[in-house]
Amino acid sequence: MMQHLPILPIVLPLFAGLLLLINRDGATRPRRTISLISTSLLVVVAIALVIQVSDDEIRYYALGDWQPPFGIILVLDRLSAMMVLLTSVLALGSVIYACAGEDEKGTNYHGLFQLQLMGINGAFLTGDLFNLFVFFEVLLIASYALLMHGGGKTRIHASFHYVALNLANSALFLLAIGTLYGATGTLNMADMALRIGNLEPEQMELVKVGAMLLLVVFGLKAAMLPLYFWLPRAYAAAPAPVAALFAVMSKIGIYAILRVYTLIFGAHAGPLHNLAQPWVWWLGLATLILGTVGVLAARDLRAQVAYLIILSVGTLLAGIGMNSLAAQSALLYYLPHTTLLTGGLFLLADSIAMQRGQAGARIVRARGVKEPVPLGLFFFIGAMGITGMPPLSGAIGKTLLLQAASGPTQQALLWGVLLVSGLIAIVAMSRAGSTMFWRATPRDETAVTNLGPWRGIAIGLLIGASPIMALLAGPVTEYTRATAEQLANHDAYIRAIIAPKTTGEAP
Repeated sequence: MMQHLPILPIVLPLFAGLLLLINRDGATRPRRTISLISTSLLVVVAIALVIQVSDDEIRYYALGDWQPPFGIILVLDRLSAMMVLLTSVLALGSVIYACAGEDEKGTNYHGLFQLQLMGINGAFLTGDLFNLFVFFEVLLIASYALLMHGGGKTRIHASFHYVALNLANSALFLLAIGTLYGATGTLNMADMALRIGNLEPEQMELVKVGAMLLLVVFGLKAAMLPLYFWLPRAYAAAPAPVAALFAVMSKIGIYAILRVYTLIFGAHAGPLHNLAQPWVWWLGLATLILGTVGVLAARDLRAQVAYLIILSVGTLLAGIGMNSLAAQSALLYYLPHTTLLTGGLFLLADSIAMQRGQAGARIVRARGVKEPVPLGLFFFIGAMGITGMPPLSGAIGKTLLLQAASGPTQQALLWGVLLVSGLIAIVAMSRAGSTMFWRATPRDETAVTNLGPWRGIAIGLLIGASPIMALLAGPVTEYTRATAEQLANHDAYIRAIIAPKTTGEAP
């Protein structure tokens, strides 16, 4: 059974999604039960995967027993297991919140949600570029419908731009992998990494073109400057549990950049070594600055959280651009912290908006919320964590990134931009909190939606990740350090996937 674990994060939501779509006209309660059970089991499977990879062995699962580099494979290592666990925890919080009533505003919510989980997990586990494209398309098709869940002019308008940009991005993705396949003769990432250093100069130029096209594809997925403009409007318009799950969507772009440009274009890639890192460094800093400006300028709490995602994307890209083990370990700690917190803040913004009447999530003086204590406490913890205030996980993650900076130029740029952005984010979140909780007008008798147990559990699960990650900072940083070391060991990855007889080594 243990050898089949790598495929369960794909098969489990696939079957749950199909079952939910077949019974689309059934009662609400059974659909919620199936979705909750499936997502809870996914968390259990993800924990088992993390435990399994703790021995530092890289495993692959060959579908149909077709061995690499010819067959479709799923690769399980520390990084992919961590990303699947992150996705499953975020998804569980989102499903719990949706069961409070959001899932009743449209059809097929839970089925589409499970299919999107299948696509996300597949993107993290696949071992070849073509199936990365396939899983991208699966998660995107589901996200198109989920973005418009419940309808409304704002969501339809935002979804039009989202769909158009991603369709263009998909065409560019196909062009990029076609170029790489034409030059290398393979799309298996381990096999491509093995071949790329022995190419002729003409083929090397084609690979360089394909690699830069992939950087554009992944950059748009991650919302890297100047390809960020779709994210704030789409995420702010999406239903709260959908926006929460979308918090991991931009991290798929981060994961793809980290995986492809450290494995395929690593130290063995000859003149293409570290092809993307200088671009990622400067664009990451620029994205960080832009996200900071957006957080300060936002006049709606949902839009502010969306810009906090862009700010976090810039921070993660800067960590990749530093191109060191310490920086990769630091960003791998910061990545789950920011993903879970921003997901929780989307849910919290929706709960606050439901209790403020017509003002909704706008950062303006309006009537007070009905339940200021739990909502205010959640906002306080979330704001502290996401802005990097001690003693929560944001401060630890940013400290690790600052310590990883090497050289006077890198230190001056990263310290200056990251610390100033943190200060501005504190000011912006403080303004939002004081406006919504302290400067509120007296509450009236109009009926409002209570927080309720479902919403409270979901928000607490995601917002509570910050203090938990701070308390477990030792074990978590040990895991991320080992993950960064495994990611940098290209030869071990290639040997684990490509059999000795294929590489010409002695058995």
